Amino acid sequence: MLWRVRTTLPDRPGSLALLAEQCGLAEVNILGLQIFPGVEAVTDELVLRTPDDWEPARIGQLVELAGGTNVVAAPCSEDALADQATLYVQAARAVLERPMTFPEVVGRLFDADFASVEGAESEDVMEMTVGDVEVHVRRAAPFTATEHARGAAMAALVSDVLRRAGDPGIVGTGSNGRRVGGGATPVYVVEGDSVAARIDDVVVGRASLMDDEEPGVVPVSLGVDPAWQRRGIGTKLLVDAARLAHGKGADEILLATRSDNQAVLPMVLAAGLRGRIRMAGDQLTVRVAVRDLKPLRA
Repeated sequence: MLWRVRTTLPDRPGSLALLAEQCGLAEVNILGLQIFPGVEAVTDELVLRTPDDWEPARIGQLVELAGGTNVVAAPCSEDALADQATLYVQAARAVLERPMTFPEVVGRLFDADFASVEGAESEDVMEMTVGDVEVHVRRAAPFTATEHARGAAMAALVSDVLRRAGDPGIVGTGSNGRRVGGGATPVYVVEGDSVAARIDDVVVGRASLMDDEEPGVVPVSLGVDPAWQRRGIGTKLLVDAARLAHGKGADEILLATRSDNQAVLPMVLAAGLRGRIRMAGDQLTVRVAVRDLKPLRA
């Protein structure tokens, strides 16, 4: 059985040799090793092959006999043996081709999740910022300084790509007043608790404020007719809905959609709003602060 194991070892000669000796005596094979240097201690990630009846507690005891602390062990597949440098190159290529997949890519890269780790007594959180959007990933094993640096570099890469590719037809910048379709210009109208985008009196998009389930946080339902998407309408509706919510006393708005919705991250970035994006299972949620926006009133 394969296990991915993280542990902290003293930064002194012979630490890894002692761990290898203990594994050999227990007939446990070390198949992979990553080293994350620290000031007074070193974090090591190992891929171990053990007999099928081993459990995390037994692995913890084995590593602790060699002087390891903060041991976290989880089953893994042979994918954990992939070359790390290759994985980072592949991840960079993936986000260059499709920047909106950044949360999914970094989750896989760091073996992390967007929801709380089930069954974990404690968990660590890494925060990365793409534009003004915060992306949080978490896992039971603490993130090292090296991984924080790698995550920040990946986020900076995505920010740069999206900034350079600020094509109005892709991410909706310059939507205010830009003519779309067959020369038509959308008109945005406040209708009660919603903002509608109308072209020739036909509603092509709408953002509606829903009943709040959390004090100060207003859910927003947003949709644009498929024939009128990628024209900046969703971005404009999002901004107006945020301003409308602020005018009604909200501190934040909440967007919830499928985790594979590739339009959300570019839309929030194009709107220039500060948000926090998270994934849990097949759902993606974005919280956007509206306190600093100019209220929009009917």
